[in-house]
Amino acid sequence: MKQKSAPERKLWAQFNALEMGSGWDETDVEKPQILIEDVYGDSHPGSVHLHELARQAGMGVLECGGFPAHYHTTDVCDGCAQGHDGMNVVLASREAIADMVEVHASAIPWDGLVLSSSCDKSIPAHLKAAARMNLPTIFIPGGSMRPGPNMTTSLVSGDISLREKRKDAVTKQEIRDYYLTGCPSVGACTFLGTASTMQCMAEALGMALPGSALAPATMTDILRYARQAGRAVMNLAEKGITVSDILTHAAFRNAIVVHSAIGGSTNATLHLPSIARELGIELKPEEFDEINHIVPHVANVFPSGKHLTESFWFAGGIPYVQYLLKDYLDLNVMTVTGHTLGENLKMLEEDNFFERNLGYLANYKIERDEVIFPLDKAEEKGSIAILKGNIAPEGSVVKYSAVKESQRVFRGPARVFNEEEDAYQAVVDKKIHPGDIIVIRYEGPRGCGMPEMLMTTEAIVCDEALNGTVALITDGRFSGATRGAAIGHVSPEAAAGGPIAFVEEGDLIEYNIPERTLNLVGVQGAPVSEEEARKILEERSTRGILPRPKRKGFFRRYTEHARSAMQGAGLD
Repeated sequence: MKQKSAPERKLWAQFNALEMGSGWDETDVEKPQILIEDVYGDSHPGSVHLHELARQAGMGVLECGGFPAHYHTTDVCDGCAQGHDGMNVVLASREAIADMVEVHASAIPWDGLVLSSSCDKSIPAHLKAAARMNLPTIFIPGGSMRPGPNMTTSLVSGDISLREKRKDAVTKQEIRDYYLTGCPSVGACTFLGTASTMQCMAEALGMALPGSALAPATMTDILRYARQAGRAVMNLAEKGITVSDILTHAAFRNAIVVHSAIGGSTNATLHLPSIARELGIELKPEEFDEINHIVPHVANVFPSGKHLTESFWFAGGIPYVQYLLKDYLDLNVMTVTGHTLGENLKMLEEDNFFERNLGYLANYKIERDEVIFPLDKAEEKGSIAILKGNIAPEGSVVKYSAVKESQRVFRGPARVFNEEEDAYQAVVDKKIHPGDIIVIRYEGPRGCGMPEMLMTTEAIVCDEALNGTVALITDGRFSGATRGAAIGHVSPEAAAGGPIAFVEEGDLIEYNIPERTLNLVGVQGAPVSEEEARKILEERSTRGILPRPKRKGFFRRYTEHARSAMQGAGLD
């Protein structure tokens, strides 16, 4: 296999000298060069172990006659940014990471690219960069964290944090015990949040090895996947298979089918269109809604279901979901194995993959059908809905699989807040009452960087009086772990002059998930007609929106140029 950088090496002798000065051998500079980029760092459990996966991938590259170079651009954690202004830059970090990978991948003519990450923004960042560079590329997911005590997740933090703010509601021992057990290992948090969802999306797109998404991060399987990834990227380079051969519109549609079936994070409706846009592919919100109307929801995984991501992987993970949903998928799409999806599933079945790990489920006295339902036992179609109406003309997103039946059609008075912190404090101070609809605005991409609202949604579901009786509507976004009636991504956002900016305290709001609607239907408790509501919002809009604070640096560039949430919230 010819080395892509050979002509450039002859242009300037220092090229080889610099690499040899870094410890490379004379023969190494003549081999095919593979960039191995990860988000390794001390930032959080999802990234702290990735150097070991990268090392394994490098060994796989070496075995096949290539030479690996290791680069790092670490990510940040939503959990560490929760509840303060740090959350505002988290979505924007997706663009920063993608840009840095592009820089690293552009400076040298690489023969292939291996990317490894575990979590919310780094995975879509890596896939965006991969799409831009269009090299032979493979993605290595960072896997799942171990479950906490009594099969809990790190989201015990919601209950702990709420009670900590209510006098004498929690003990110091409870808090310390949570600190010591809440995140018991490396890997992504063990619920189907955005981190786990995007690992699944990378595999469903064909960019990760079959079965690699959500492998337990403390088991040796994940190391084997990493080694195999190093070999696989060399195969892709040899065959000339690049990202654009894999990330076709059919591949994105397959991913949406899988997302619908597993009850994935609403943030995938941001990330998948943004990745697709890098390849000139348009994914419209309506495509998500269309698919969610017809695909059975088969994954019984928290927060939409009961079990944790480790158990989901033991039950067969993404390949088993794809196997069940073969009639809904395009099986002819190319993948990083160099084979089609259909060929991959056949090889996995012959290799006993679907049965091999069921004994681990037996350790927990769980049957596979409890974790991944057979199609005839799936009680619901889909998991995500796109709601439109006079508050959200371009659309909004709700994960209805995590919404109680009693709240899927809901009407109530608006409790309006211009930032999440005030809404959260109102919940803590018991100023929100059953039947209320909390509206949080100016939290969209241009308003505040589109932070997630996990602190507030968890405070609601952890309050016995409010759980199942209060809804939240925002132009911000949610954690993939969000439970309850939470409608986000309202577009156009308030900072762009969207109608949500002109909702007032006491207005009546109604949403209907089965009908896919979200509307202002009353003023100060009195119902109004559709035409009256339109005129009221139009008249209020003449007052203009609230002045936005001046910002600086990268955050200013993001908030001034970010696209609508319905278009993926990327930069123009």
